[in-house]
Amino acid sequence: MKINVLKKTKNELRFEIEGEGHTFCNLLQHALLEDKSVEMAGYNIPHPLVGKTIFQVKIKEGRSPERALLRALERIGQNSNEFLEEFEKAIG
Repeated sequence: MKINVLKKTKNELRFEIEGEGHTFCNLLQHALLEDKSVEMAGYNIPHPLVGKTIFQVKIKEGRSPERALLRALERIGQNSNEFLEEFEKAIG
């Protein structure tokens, strides 16, 4: 995975993710939208054969889009670890 920042302001972050599609981006979008400081989070895959996704996050005034993104990624990691632990218990 490679990330390229396309636009960065104090309330907005737009970046390109190479090598990720709907699976990860939908999960990230959902995690971001759980954050009350996030006004908008969305992504676009301009062409499915290219393998690049454009992701955009807009945050409320006085907040940081980078911090919101980090918090969302931490929640995704915690949920994944919890799922893995429960799955390992279930299969013995």
